[in-house]
Amino acid sequence: MTADALLPLLKSTFGFDAFRGKQAEVVARVMAGEHTLAVMPTGAGKSLTYQLPAVAVAGCVVVVSPLIALMHDQLRGARAAGIRAASLTSVDADFADTRQAYRDGQLDLLYIAPERATGEGFRALMEARAPALFAIDEAHCVSEWGHDFRPDYRLLRPLLDAFPDVPRLALTATADKHTREDILVQLGIAAEGLVLAGFDRPNIRYRVSPRIGAAKQLAEFIAANPGPGIVYCPTRDGTERMAEKLAAATGRPVAAYHAGLDAERRAQVQHDFVASEDGIVTATVAFGMGIDKPDVRFVAHAGLPKSIESYYQETGRAGRDGDPAEALMLWGAEDFARARMRLGELPEARVAGERARLNALGALVETVECRRALLLRHFGETPPERCGNCDNCLEPPSQIDATVLAQKLLSAVYRTGQSYGAGHVEAVLTGRSDERIVSRGHDKLSVFGLVEGEEARLIKPLVRTLMAREALSTTEHGGLMFGPAGRAVMKGEVPVLMAEPPARRTKRASRGEGAAANPVGDPLFEALRATRRELAAEAGVPPYVVFHDAALRAMASERPATLAELAQIPGVGARKLEAWGDAFLAVIRQF
Repeated sequence: MTADALLPLLKSTFGFDAFRGKQAEVVARVMAGEHTLAVMPTGAGKSLTYQLPAVAVAGCVVVVSPLIALMHDQLRGARAAGIRAASLTSVDADFADTRQAYRDGQLDLLYIAPERATGEGFRALMEARAPALFAIDEAHCVSEWGHDFRPDYRLLRPLLDAFPDVPRLALTATADKHTREDILVQLGIAAEGLVLAGFDRPNIRYRVSPRIGAAKQLAEFIAANPGPGIVYCPTRDGTERMAEKLAAATGRPVAAYHAGLDAERRAQVQHDFVASEDGIVTATVAFGMGIDKPDVRFVAHAGLPKSIESYYQETGRAGRDGDPAEALMLWGAEDFARARMRLGELPEARVAGERARLNALGALVETVECRRALLLRHFGETPPERCGNCDNCLEPPSQIDATVLAQKLLSAVYRTGQSYGAGHVEAVLTGRSDERIVSRGHDKLSVFGLVEGEEARLIKPLVRTLMAREALSTTEHGGLMFGPAGRAVMKGEVPVLMAEPPARRTKRASRGEGAAANPVGDPLFEALRATRRELAAEAGVPPYVVFHDAALRAMASERPATLAELAQIPGVGARKLEAWGDAFLAVIRQF
C-alpha cells in the first residue's frame, strides 16, 4: 500500500489532508516492509509515521521509548484519535491485562521502555504474536556518540534480529553524521534506509549571551517575549530559585519542574503549562519531551546545554506552530569548567566523543558568524552564510584580535602558580594591589599591572573565550590552569579572535519581531482569544486545541462574516467549524 493510498485514513484518523515534509517517504518505506532511520526535526510529526501504519496494517506496532512521561503523553493522543494503544511500564496497573490484549490481537500500538523490551519475558510475548513493526523512538540513545546515550538501547539488536521479517523504524530529531552512521549499524539498518529531513527551523531566532546576572537577563528577555515559555536550568534547586525570581520580576505565572517533585505536583505543573497562554516553566532538561504544545514562544537556557544536539532538541520545543519564536542561551566560563571536570568521570571510550561535543558548543557560543549556519553545518547541511534571524546576523559583532592579551593572561596564570581564580589573575594584570596579592609577592611579578585601559575590560570575556577553546581549564578548587590548547596560544601558534563584548541590550532591542501573539494590539484578536479560553475550558482542552493563534490573527484580519468564509481560514476544519464557528462569528460581528 502506497502512502497516497493512506490519505483517506490520514484524514479520518488524524484530520490531516496531506503529509508533511518527509512523512510520506517514511510511511511508504514502513508499508513496504523496509528498515528505516528517519531523522526529522522536532515538530515534524515523527509519531505519525508509525501511528498511521498501526491503524493501516494488521498486527500491533511496538514502540520503544525512553521516558514514561513521553510514552503516556503519546498514549493519550493515540487513544484520542481512536487507536487501540497501551503501555507496559513500571507505573501501569493493568500490566497483565495489557499483555493479554496483545496476545489476543486487541492492540494497534504498544509502548515499552528499552530496559523492559530487552528482557526474556518481553521476547516471549513477541514470540506468542509477532509485531507488525518495531519503532525505536529517540534512536540517538542507541549511539555512544549520541547526546543521550542509554546502554539499554544498545541491547535491542538481538530482539530485532529475532524477527527478521518485521520492519524496524528508528526515529530521532537530532543526530550528526557520526551518530547517524552508528545508529544504522547498531540497529541493523542499511545505509539506503536513511531518510534525512532538513534541520532548519527558520521561525526560531537564536541568541547567545555571556551570563552576567541570569535572573535579570531572563526577566528582560521574558518581558520582551509574551506567551508561554520554558527556561532550562542546570539543577533542580536552580529551577526553584529561578522560578521565584522570575515570578517576582515579571508578574507572570512561573512554576518549577524537576524529577525531585512528587508525581502529582509534576503532573499539575505540566497540565497548567499546557493549558496556559502565558505560563512559564523553569525546568531541568527532561521537561518538554512528548509535550505537544505548539504555541511555546520562547525557550531559554540559564546555563550551557549538554551538547549541540541537546540544544537543538530543546530549542525545537519553541514555535512548533510555525509562528516566530526565540531561543536564548546564557553561558559562563564555569559551565565549561564543570563540563570538562565531568569528562574525567566517564568511561574512557566516551571521553573523546563528549570532548568533541563540548568543543562544538564552544564554537557555537564564541562564533561571530551566523549561529544557524554553524548549527546546520554541525548536522551535515550546507546552509547560506547568513540566515538573517540570529543575533550575529541581526547585530553583527565586531571581531577583536586578542592574541597578545591572551598571552598576557596565560602568562599571569602561569606565573601565579596556576591555582588562583579569574578575579585574582585579573587584579594582578591590572595592578590592583591588595593584602592577598602582596602577601604572595604577586605585586613583584613582571605581569603585575601589565594590562590597562581598554584592554582591562576584555579580561573577563577573554577568560570565557579561552575556557571555551580549552586554552584554560580549572583546578578542583576553581583556580585557573592551562588547558590542552594553552601552550599553543602562549607560543603564538594559534591566533585568538573574539567578539567585541556587546553593549547592554535593551528590552526593545531584544524583542523578537512578530513573537508576540498580538503584535499590532488588535482588540478583536484579544476578544477572540478570550472566547477561545472559555470554549477550551468548557471542552476540557488546552486553548490551542480550539484554534492556534495564527488562525485567530487571520480571523481578526480578514473578518469573515459567514461560516463559509470562516471555513477558508487556515486551521479551521469541518469539525471545529461545526463546534465553534458560530461563537467566533458572533465575536467578529461585535467589532
